[in-house]
Amino acid sequence: MKKLIRITTIPLSLEKLLEGQLTYMNRYYEVIAVAAEKERLRKYSNRNGVKTFWVEMTRSITPLQDLKAVWKLYNFFKREKPEIVHTHTPKAGIVGMLAAKMAGVPVRLHTVAGLPLLETTGIKRRLLNLVEKFTYKLATKVYPNSRGLRDIIFVEGFTEKGKLKVLGKGSSNGIDTKYFDPNQFDETQKKNKRQALGIPQDDFVFIFVGRLVGEKGINELVEAFKKIKKKNVSLLLVGPFEKKLDPLKDETFKTIRDNQKIFTSGYQEDVRPYFAISNALAFPSYREGFPNVVMQAGAMNLPAIVSDINGCNEIVVEGINGVIIPVKDVSALVTAMELFIENKTYTQRLSANARKEICKYYERHEFWQILLKEYKSLEKQYLKS
Repeated sequence: MKKLIRITTIPLSLEKLLEGQLTYMNRYYEVIAVAAEKERLRKYSNRNGVKTFWVEMTRSITPLQDLKAVWKLYNFFKREKPEIVHTHTPKAGIVGMLAAKMAGVPVRLHTVAGLPLLETTGIKRRLLNLVEKFTYKLATKVYPNSRGLRDIIFVEGFTEKGKLKVLGKGSSNGIDTKYFDPNQFDETQKKNKRQALGIPQDDFVFIFVGRLVGEKGINELVEAFKKIKKKNVSLLLVGPFEKKLDPLKDETFKTIRDNQKIFTSGYQEDVRPYFAISNALAFPSYREGFPNVVMQAGAMNLPAIVSDINGCNEIVVEGINGVIIPVKDVSALVTAMELFIENKTYTQRLSANARKEICKYYERHEFWQILLKEYKSLEKQYLKS
């Protein structure tokens, strides 16, 4: 059986961004998952029935540590002789693609699920641009996970158009619409969940799911929420605070802590019960690849307010399943939130369309089949028979 090695910087990406995908591919390849965090990676291996290999990697700029990771991976590839190496996330991309090229791996693939460098400037931006270009140069094929991201990559001059390909309608993994199904939660469960969180039963609830950091638009979301005059409205923030990378403003922290209508749950393994008790998704992120959260919310029948950025503006169609607003625009966010609260007929119409749109274009098993077909096509192209 041919070998397929998949690399992400941390196991969380294997667990969440690629959930179920490696187990599926294990039917057709001998799959080995590579990431940092030894203990968590071991647990991932046990739960998913996939072999793993541990390499220490960080999401920060750490040249010496990165060179050690490249050397360790190079030796691993020489020993394992994989036919395909497929990387995700920026650090895993540069480390994995360089080691794979050095080891003579025939098919080297890199998925781009967002460009953190778009929010940086100066010397750091120039350095990250070089790293991105070098990663794509080393790769056989590059997969932006949205059409908008593909266009940005081309405009930035990171690689030529022929090397870029968007699989299906976008995404890195699609959505399991049987798992994200609102019918799994009845009225009693929803009532109990709201009660447990302290959210009033009659409140209109806006939910955000993701890391609670600046670039996700949390500062703007909290500021907008403060400006809403209606009393029967709550904001539910589901996700971890990150104090080191891109922390929130002190003022935002204070508001989240003190405002009795803002609720936080921390990181949650299963976000479905939180979507089930909410009325709409508020996702004013600055940059994304192809956000799972927007697809998950849609599958759970939630209309969405999203930023006019790639990925978000491909999943959400204005006036069909949500509203699209300019990035970092607090007043536009307030207007959209008030529209959802006050115009119930409009909001219900968007909600009725939300799940249909996701089921039509982003079903997970269909995406896996598209990716498998791509692997098989590349085998014919690059592997000697």
